[in-house]
Amino acid sequence: MSLSVILPAHDEADYLGPCLAALLASDLAGAEVIVIANACRDATAEVARRFAADFAAKGWRLEVIETATGGKLNALNLGDAAARFGPRAYLDADVVVSPPLLSQIAAALDTGTPRYASGTPQVAAADNGVTRAYGRFWATLPFFATGVPGFGLYAVNAAGRQRWGAFPDIVSDDTFVRLSFAPAERVRVPATYSWPMVEGFANLVRVRRRQDRGVAEIARLFPALPANDDKAAVGVRGLVTRLLRDPAGFAVYAAVGAAVRLPPRGGREGWVRGR
Repeated sequence: MSLSVILPAHDEADYLGPCLAALLASDLAGAEVIVIANACRDATAEVARRFAADFAAKGWRLEVIETATGGKLNALNLGDAAARFGPRAYLDADVVVSPPLLSQIAAALDTGTPRYASGTPQVAAADNGVTRAYGRFWATLPFFATGVPGFGLYAVNAAGRQRWGAFPDIVSDDTFVRLSFAPAERVRVPATYSWPMVEGFANLVRVRRRQDRGVAEIARLFPALPANDDKAAVGVRGLVTRLLRDPAGFAVYAAVGAAVRLPPRGGREGWVRGR
């Protein structure tokens, strides 16, 4: 099975190289990679084009689309319009996949019924101690440890992609797509991918607020979708167990959660990279 990898990238020149190099190391036989450089002020498109010969030698097609229009959702729609294969993987430009991941995803999607798939996420090593503690604790939560969260990377087969038309203009595309599938239609494959967290307490708070806005937005605009959420509750016993196992991680995670409930300084916050 061949796979279209759709890769939106806004000012990702510092991160795109390792992402594309990891795709080149994939053991999947057939694929295409579509990089959508949206409203970039750096060399994102140039970095992508440097890999053209390597992808050609691998037998994969690499297409680089440049658009002056910003926004990830518009970039995803442009990528979909250019894609040649029915199965689609949507990949963030700062994610690094392991060599067997795409082939395992393609195998999981090889069915005529709607299917959603992702890999086993790993939090990339952080420079900031607060982020390391937060990520260490977060990785123990059921959604991360055993679910199919799809942050940074999610994929659907052709039947699954028919669940929606163009991507809507929303905050959280990964949540929207994941909840477009029932739990029984979602597959977590064992191969891993590395996903970086933002650095520092303030950036963690901003990103958590954005995530919460995204979930609330989906519940408001698509009220049928939250019924597909299968996040397991940690419960009091689970929290106590984690507290005893990792007091520092628990403290940072709880502090971020408390700060999220406070009004943001300066009003509404947008997306921040923070690394």
